[in-house]
Amino acid sequence: MKKEIISADYVIIGAGIIGLALAKGLKEKFPNKKIIVLEKEKDVACHTSGRNSGVLHAGFYYTSNSLKAKFCKNGNEELKEYCRKHNLKINEVGKVVVTTNEKELEVLHELFRRGQKNGVEVYLIDEKELKEIDPNAKTYKQALWSPTTATVDPVEVCQSLKQKLVEEGVFFYFQTPYKKRLTDNTIKAGKYIFEAEKFINVAGLYADKIAKDFGFGEDYTIIPFKGVYLEYTKNDKPVRTNIYPVPNLKNPFLGVHFTIKVDGTIKIGPTAMPAFWRENYRGFSKIKLNELIKILYWEGVLFFTNAFGFRSLAIDEIKKYRKNYLISLAKKLVHRIDENGFTKWGKPGIRAQLLNTKTKKLVYDFVVEGDKNSLHILNAVSPAFTCAFPFTRWVIENYISGRF
Repeated sequence: MKKEIISADYVIIGAGIIGLALAKGLKEKFPNKKIIVLEKEKDVACHTSGRNSGVLHAGFYYTSNSLKAKFCKNGNEELKEYCRKHNLKINEVGKVVVTTNEKELEVLHELFRRGQKNGVEVYLIDEKELKEIDPNAKTYKQALWSPTTATVDPVEVCQSLKQKLVEEGVFFYFQTPYKKRLTDNTIKAGKYIFEAEKFINVAGLYADKIAKDFGFGEDYTIIPFKGVYLEYTKNDKPVRTNIYPVPNLKNPFLGVHFTIKVDGTIKIGPTAMPAFWRENYRGFSKIKLNELIKILYWEGVLFFTNAFGFRSLAIDEIKKYRKNYLISLAKKLVHRIDENGFTKWGKPGIRAQLLNTKTKKLVYDFVVEGDKNSLHILNAVSPAFTCAFPFTRWVIENYISGRF
């Protein structure tokens, strides 16, 4: 029996924040077009979009010529406005970046310069000013104050977007994983065949594999990194604001920091441990041998060549699975903390980090490839959640509205 073909103007593969924001932007620009969102899980935001810290970044980490810098400031403002408009929770406690020595002070000044170039509200403050913001935060000479940094509940945001999209006529097919490309304009997903004017791949951890099925992403592969937070469960509130260390600008990770969740819970982390398969959340759950072999190969190459300092990064990240070591890193950021208050491990997340297999370097910025039949967002790493609305509008204007 011949399978029924389900037709649409646009079929989006992946119901994370970027897929939802794309559907929103497409519906606003093309209200009469039929839009379908495919998702292999039973609901939206089951992976990276629902397992992140919920921080709305201000936009001072990124070099001014990057797409991240282009969209982060406005994305922060737009997501806050969306949360206010739809009565979603938001915690606007700001953020400080603190230092421990002269070398880190130089990096702090570089972050300040980047913030100024990117038009971000950010201030260099001294120890006295830091004490007024958060008496427990500790720094060497100066710190960076970011009043626009905030936290939201990422799952709540994604659920709200789903509800609004359904009301506007967007169709969702859950538990419908992408299987294969059949022709330029048809794919098999789940038990269905879908036909579309354009397929838009925002599959996160599997975006590179789907892209290759369409002839894109040939120079890239996803290297998954596992992030885990440790939550403070005592009733006192030892910090008032999000407290971050000065990052190592040679890699895209921000280091162990204090985050205040939207419900007021304080947590430290995350780890950035190289994972062994794409959904390597716990133990050997959902292990996929073909992924394990390929990812171990690339992690082995990076380890033995020590590309971008991968060897020391991996060794240091392994140490963070010792609770005492993770706490010791967080203690450097504050004057005092009750170590016994950290008793609960949070829900782990996986960062879908793109690796350029030719240069053996991690890709820092967003990557988009495509043609008239398909579009592939290959690298939508942090701060993609913050950037989602303006970034996807840019994608629509540059890659969907008649470019090809």
